Amino acid sequence: MQTVKVSKKGWVVIPAEMRKRLKIKPGDELQILDYGGLISLAPLMDPYEAIRSSQGLFKDGPLLTKVLEEERRKEWEREEEKIRGPRAGEP
Repeated sequence: MQTVKVSKKGWVVIPAEMRKRLKIKPGDELQILDYGGLISLAPLMDPYEAIRSSQGLFKDGPLLTKVLEEERRKEWEREEEKIRGPRAGEP
């Protein structure tokens, strides 16, 4: 684990090895995120690039559209059952 020091101006130097590994170059913009006291830096990414980079991420899993359609169908059936009430002979 590497540590860094905050300067009087609030600057923090990202170690060279980490900049190289993460391909952070001079002039790159980073977002600083606060997760309840845990600080995280993330590359500022073009929204279209973010979408392109995530394409195929779940290619081996179920199609999320199909999963959503199935959940909506089940929900619709439950709501229809509530409206119709119990069938004859059922409690």
